[in-house]
Amino acid sequence: MIDLHQISEEDVSIPVSQASFPAPFRSGLEYAAPARGSWNIVHIGMLIPESHQIFVCAQSCLRGVVLTAAEMGASDRFSTIAIQDNNLLDGDMEQLILDGVDEIFSGMEKLPRALLLYTSCIHHFIGCDLEYVFKKLRQKYPQVDFTDCYMTPILRKSWMPPIAKMYMQLYSLLKPAQTDRRVAILGNNEVLAPSGEMVTFLKNAGYAVEEIAACKTYDEYQRHASACLVITTNPAAVPGGKELEKRLGIPHLHLPLCYDFAEMEQNFQKLCEALALPVPDLSEQKAAAEEALRRTADALNGMPVSIDYTATPRPLELAKLLTEYGFRVVSVYADSFSEPERAAFVWLREHCPELMLHPTVHAKMGMLSRNEADKTDGKLLAIGQKAAYFTGTGYFVNILDGGGFYGFDGIRLLAEEMENASKTEKDVPSLIQVKGWGCNCG
Repeated sequence: MIDLHQISEEDVSIPVSQASFPAPFRSGLEYAAPARGSWNIVHIGMLIPESHQIFVCAQSCLRGVVLTAAEMGASDRFSTIAIQDNNLLDGDMEQLILDGVDEIFSGMEKLPRALLLYTSCIHHFIGCDLEYVFKKLRQKYPQVDFTDCYMTPILRKSWMPPIAKMYMQLYSLLKPAQTDRRVAILGNNEVLAPSGEMVTFLKNAGYAVEEIAACKTYDEYQRHASACLVITTNPAAVPGGKELEKRLGIPHLHLPLCYDFAEMEQNFQKLCEALALPVPDLSEQKAAAEEALRRTADALNGMPVSIDYTATPRPLELAKLLTEYGFRVVSVYADSFSEPERAAFVWLREHCPELMLHPTVHAKMGMLSRNEADKTDGKLLAIGQKAAYFTGTGYFVNILDGGGFYGFDGIRLLAEEMENASKTEKDVPSLIQVKGWGCNCG
């Protein structure tokens, strides 16, 4: 029997100087922390306006997605078809889906513009003929756009995890259109800050900027197909950008969210080359970012900082940037790291060997006392919900996937958020229990 009182941080965590890259922790039994702000496939699918979702799953699997729709106030845009044992034995899975969609549509006053039909692991295990299903549905309801979506947790650690697949399917309903002076930014759950240099530059150059999080109607969503260029900043959305380039012929450019100033400048050069525009002088924006970092570092006055992977896809790179500008970064919460962070990992091993790396899903993480903030009299600043939860601090920056902060201006905005968060404690439990933080698509 495990003595819970004997489990310590040293049993699960490791200083960066002793860690391996990209996976410093052994995979095994997993713990799910009650920091629930990250978006799932239901939240992401709801970004398509005037759409409806149908999940075809066993009842036990439906519980979580039903609650997600209810919690975000979108139950009117969500339906289910429950799979029973006899559907597997009788071989009538295809007809179950067709009859279920008919019944759901018959109860609607108005059919949706689009239907996102989510099938699950069992359909792939038994070889369900989904191509036949969608052919029949499109023939019967030509006024509705159908797309295939998937709830397949067995692929969570595969080359195409469910979230990446969802971002791909999110844009699968776009129809070929005449190219316009538009640039579409794909795969962000919230719009990029309007003050950012990329958004400002594009608009000043006469381009309309399309983002799905800003769409209010299905017709606005379809405007993405008129773009002359699609950009992804979220690494999970890259397969979606490539697929759109292949299907509609719209050039795709990945300009990742990053915290390395040289890479930020390279991103801008790539953007200008793609649009055949002169590269602007970003020295003013860079200086503003550096000034904000120094000012915030002075304001924190040595207050320890902890970062987690839900706040940004590059937590190590952010830790490196903050350390370079005088912040005291003490820990990073992440289970693995992506290849673009290798250089930051090497730098941190040399310059911050005592920086602690903590897993978030290791089974023992649920047994540890969350007292990292107690070691500093409660004064610890967390960037991200999981860092706030595991450290036990009330001072935290509540952002997910970068928070819409991009480029030099994004650094400035993040620094300002950090300074504000360091001054006032938040009610952490009430914030991190909100599923799909910031989702306003209900």
